[in-house]
Parts: sequence; structure tokens; C-alpha cells
Amino acid sequence: MKNKFYSISVLGLGHVGLITAVTLAHKGFRVYGIDTNENIINQLQQSKTVIYEPNLQKLLIESIKNNLFIPTSTFKKPIIESELSFITVGTPNNVDGSINLNNIFSVSETLGKHIKNKTTPHLVVIKSTIIPGTTQNIVKIIEKHSNKKCGVDWNICVNPEFLREGSAIYDNLNPDKIVIGGYNKYTNTLLESFYNDVHSDNVPPIIKTSPSNAELIKYINNVFLASKISFINNISNLCQKIPDTDINIISEALGHDKRISSSFLNAGIGWGGSCFKKDINALLSFAKTLNLELPLIEASLKINQNQPLEILKLAYESLGSLKGKKISVLGLAFKPNTDDMREANSISIINKMVAEGAIVTVHDPKAIKNAKKIFKDKILYAETPGTCIKNADCCLILTEWQEYINFKPEFFLEYMKNPLVIDGRRIYDPEKFCSIKYVAIGLGKKIK
Repeated sequence: MKNKFYSISVLGLGHVGLITAVTLAHKGFRVYGIDTNENIINQLQQSKTVIYEPNLQKLLIESIKNNLFIPTSTFKKPIIESELSFITVGTPNNVDGSINLNNIFSVSETLGKHIKNKTTPHLVVIKSTIIPGTTQNIVKIIEKHSNKKCGVDWNICVNPEFLREGSAIYDNLNPDKIVIGGYNKYTNTLLESFYNDVHSDNVPPIIKTSPSNAELIKYINNVFLASKISFINNISNLCQKIPDTDINIISEALGHDKRISSSFLNAGIGWGGSCFKKDINALLSFAKTLNLELPLIEASLKINQNQPLEILKLAYESLGSLKGKKISVLGLAFKPNTDDMREANSISIINKMVAEGAIVTVHDPKAIKNAKKIFKDKILYAETPGTCIKNADCCLILTEWQEYINFKPEFFLEYMKNPLVIDGRRIYDPEKFCSIKYVAIGLGKKIK
């Protein structure tokens, strides 16, 4: 089937929407990026990224220069002129953990009003994370406001994203899989044709299914990854109680088992970011409406909530009271290669240390601006790792940035009084760090 899509509109320019828009523009499509936040639009029109993601700035400048990415706060022209609209608005949690679909329903109403005035077919593609059954309601809203029948005058499908923050550009250009949950077989084939054009020389496996399956796949994908991390963190806590054990060695052995694989088996202070917690809570809430309990998933969430306490326990064991202690923190973002601090476990760790009277100095290559919004003047901010750890009583590693991974024991010996490094991301080899006091998540004490 020959591809019919030349112009695309992306509704919502958060992380997913912006990555989607810029990568498709990079592929040669004309993309309208729509967001109601005028500040975001103004910055993008000046070729300034509103988030940090490797290679995003470069692709943004390229796509703006080539007039292939058009950021705007208006809906009418982009929807009328495009053949395909991606819905990429946020779906946050309500106070009770359930999914809040206000953004989805609002943008669906807007789509319907403008599809009403179109004389050509339109394909609506939902990338936002939504609970099973939501697409049926979206169809009703668009049909109501467009006076046009789904499957006849326009089509819809669910097409979840599986992007990793810090690798989102790469993941969008080189996906492991593409899931298409179409309103009918024709819609599945239509979007499959589009992705065959996008990935012409490297088409990944494409799973064509129902909207409900596609909606659920996104949740299960994220919940499984979060559970895998929680599992290995739970075992790392066991290792800390057993002399001469090391979670890194155990993870390596597990990773060689083809049934398990090594990905997401790195022990640490727990997972963070905007997706895992949100999606787990939404799925648990959805399951309750079906009178179903999901105890394994509930346990994953509980383990992660407690995991940041493990690095604080190591600090207490090494320092006793934290009051008046100078503690440096290397890494604030919830993972490397992003400035994102949403649900970052560094926040609870730092707040706890400050509450106990510690003098906390922090460094992060990209997240300092966001950190200042959170901590304000409660902590000190360092421009370099060296100034961060200078004369510190203790250094906590909370994000595994590559520049931190490259440090050797001599770096800490040069700047700290009596070097004490507490490795919350297991980035150092204990054998190579024996010249300083080194303790870590998942590392049992040596038998003397």
C-alpha cells in the first residue's frame, strides 16, 4: 500500500510529543507540533528545546530550518492540512491513583470539531497512555463533534510508545517493536503502511491487534520493567546482609540466562521518572474497578517506595548522626542523559538528609536548573563534581552519569578529607576502590 501521509499534526509537545514530532520531521514529513502552552511554543519557534535529550537540539534546529517542524498553539490549520494526527497529551493520576483522562477527552473534542470541516479522510493515532476501553469513548466524542462516522469518514488506532528517556531519539528511530491497535483491519494496514515508509530500510516487528490489547500492552510493558528493577533491588538488600556477596555478580550471572536477559537488572536506589509509578497506580486502580487484586504489582511499588531508604541506612552505619555532616550528592536526575527529576528518588533522599541537619551540596550535569525549583536554598549547588565533594564527609552517587563512572579513587582522595563513597548505582568496582572507604547498595561486608 502506497503511503498517503505527507503532513502530520502532533497534539501535545511534552516529552513523547516533541520527540515524535522532531523525529518524523527528520524523516522528511511536514509536522505541525501543537501545544496550548505559549511558552513552550515560543521557545521551540526559536529552536530552543524545552527538555534535555541527547541529539534533540540538533534535530530541532535542522527541522525548523528546513520548515518541516512547525510549532503552533492553534489547532484548525494543522488538523485541516494534515492527514494524520498523533495524540500525545499527558494522562496524569488523580489523587486516588486512577488515570485522569481530561486532556485526552478535551483534545478529542477539538479534533472532532475540526475533522467536521474536512473533506478528506483523517487518521487519529493515540500515543498517550490510556487504560483499556478508553478508545471507545474517544470514538464517541469525535463522532459527536464531527458528525462523521468512525471507520467511514475517519479512522482511529492506538499506537503506544516505548521510549526510554535519555535514549528517546534513538528509540524512536530504531524501535524494538511497533504496536498498532486499530479500529478495524483497514486502519491497522493503513498505519502499518506509514511505518513501513518511516522505517523503510529497518522495519521492526509490527504487532497489529485490537485497541484494548494495544492499550493494555503499554501498561504491562512498563509494569514488567518496573517489577524487574524492584526484584533485583529486593535481592540487593538481601546481599547487604550476607558477608562476601555482591548483587553485581549475581545480576551478571542472571543476565547470561537467555530466559532472563541482563537489561533492567542493575540494583540501585530505585526507579523514578514520570511513567512507572503513574502507570502502576493507574493499572492497580483500573483492576479495582474489575474487583481484581494484583499483589505482585503492588509489591513492586512498595519495594520501590522503600528502596531510597537503603542508601540512607548505609550513611547512618558509616556516619552515625547526619547532623552537621557535609554530604555531597553526585547525580540528581532519575537516570542519566536527561534533566528529568520527576519522581527522582534523589528528592526524598536529599529531603531526609536536610531534615536531619546535614549540609548537602549537589551536582548534576543537566538537572541543576530543575533541582533549584525543587530544593530552592535548602541545599548548595556545585558547578563541578570536584567542588561538590570538596571537604565532604561523605559522597553519595545517585545517578550513573558517564563522567562519574570514569572517576577513580584518586579523584575522591584529592578532594575529600577522609573519603567515604556510598555508591547508590553500583558504578564502581569494589576491588579497585579498596584504597578508600567504599560501601554500596547490594554489597555485603568483607569477611576479614
